[in-house]
Amino acid sequence: MGKSRADIRKEERERKKSERKTKSGAGEPTAAPAKGKIREWLDAMIFAVVVMVILRTLFFDLFRIPTPSMEKSLLVGDYLFVSKVHYGTRTPMTLGIPFTSIYLKGLTFPFGRIPGFSKVKRGDAIVFNWPKDDVDVIERRMHYIKRVVGLPGETVSVVNKTVIVDGESQKMMDTMQQYWLVYKTDPRVQLNRSALEELGINDVIQGQDQSVVQLVATPQAAEVIATWPWVDRVEAAVAPLNSVYDQAMYPPGRGWTPDNFGELTIPKEGVTVELTPKSWEEYFVVITRYEGHTASVAADGGFIIDGQPATSYTFEQDYFFVMGDNRDNSEDSRFWGFVPMDHVVGKALMVYFSWDKDAMLPRFARLFSVIH
Repeated sequence: MGKSRADIRKEERERKKSERKTKSGAGEPTAAPAKGKIREWLDAMIFAVVVMVILRTLFFDLFRIPTPSMEKSLLVGDYLFVSKVHYGTRTPMTLGIPFTSIYLKGLTFPFGRIPGFSKVKRGDAIVFNWPKDDVDVIERRMHYIKRVVGLPGETVSVVNKTVIVDGESQKMMDTMQQYWLVYKTDPRVQLNRSALEELGINDVIQGQDQSVVQLVATPQAAEVIATWPWVDRVEAAVAPLNSVYDQAMYPPGRGWTPDNFGELTIPKEGVTVELTPKSWEEYFVVITRYEGHTASVAADGGFIIDGQPATSYTFEQDYFFVMGDNRDNSEDSRFWGFVPMDHVVGKALMVYFSWDKDAMLPRFARLFSVIH
């Protein structure tokens, strides 16, 4: 008997099924599925890197506190979330490898900033590129974090450690600290170390005068110590005016110290200043380094900008005066001057992680704490 039509159709289906398996590689070793899995992982990693680059370029950055200049507000080992969108994201100035310091030297782009939804305010903790860094490209300069004390156009001074802005004294925040002198009623009395540690005080200096102790503390801690029965009074430790600070201050040679500084007016975009020997000292760096002009003093004592005689100058961007919260352990605007707006990276918002190097443990209480 010959094959029925049903058998023929069944054989035809089996033949076509076998051909499809051969074409798709179905009967071969499992190397192809494994290769697909590796490709999936690579695609996922590339996608994650691209997303992270976009996010960190346009929206936020991450910053680690390396020094104690902001204690007790921020501690060494704190890792911060820094918003770029608050003040507006800077457009890239160089091409480089993401998350590294490697970039293509010689190729730079002009400064630009996407509009933000907030202006820099007094009291903001800002991350910026250190203006005094020798690196030519702004965005490749070292990152600093300080608190904004003075805004564009304001006049700043420090009198016996008290910051004064436009004639108004500025109160220290609860987490700021400085040196204090503790005068004891009896030089034989020793301050209780345990009590000091409970107030967060670890830096205590005993000089030759046994009746006076110098320590680093917040204003609130100083107030508590002043109530102790064996303490006569507590005063801010003010550096003498004839100290070694004179040449280290901005500008040098005026007899200023970190504790008695200024007055100094902060440059503001669009504001014109008369050029005098005094203002020339204060703004020469602004005119040349930050705003890119050539400037010199003429033989007759006048001033030359971009090769032309000048009696005044109009600032091209805003500037800020910043200080560290650890006032006596901070290199800030008192030492190197103003922070230009094009150096500002963003606003520090949150501590997302904190590592205590001495204890070799995370500071869990600081995780996801808001920065004030």
